[in-house]
Amino acid sequence: MAKKLAFLVNCEACIGCHACENACKNEYQQEASVRWRKVYPMQEKSFDVPVRVHVSLACNHCEEPACMKVCPAKAYTKREDGIVIHDNEACIGCKLCMMACPYQVPCYDKNLGKVTKCDMCAARQDDGELPACVKGCPMDALAVIDLQEEKYQKLKASLPGYPKNEITHPTTRFVAATVGKQIRRGEE
Repeated sequence: MAKKLAFLVNCEACIGCHACENACKNEYQQEASVRWRKVYPMQEKSFDVPVRVHVSLACNHCEEPACMKVCPAKAYTKREDGIVIHDNEACIGCKLCMMACPYQVPCYDKNLGKVTKCDMCAARQDDGELPACVKGCPMDALAVIDLQEEKYQKLKASLPGYPKNEITHPTTRFVAATVGKQIRRGEE
């Protein structure tokens, strides 16, 4: 059985430095407004812990990608390993995928006149390398995992404020922040 690749985001380790974002932009030389990976500060009350929490998000490479379902140009495909690929050549720039994605992942590149998105650095992975964002994270807060491994099957697939998993069945998994793993404000 083929692997089922997914991103693992460790909210306990992420310090919000944006190195993952910068590594992605450097790898793909994206137009300024295009951001395939984004780091967000989370509200402390979302995790019921008095700490600053950040989360790094990119394409969720969903089991049932809404982007793929609505694309009239058939610019999206899903590989056997679960990576959702967008074909820039096939894209007609209609932005329907942007409207359909509940996670607001696809980005319109005004220089190309087309939509683009994270492909989990599929070409890098095919060459045995890590995705640029994973390699660029100084805190090891990002990883690529195989969801078929039992140890990953119980991890959270959602965060507070995230759209319902039932919509597209995202594959990204999270290690949520806990008080014991973070430095509390005032004790630094």
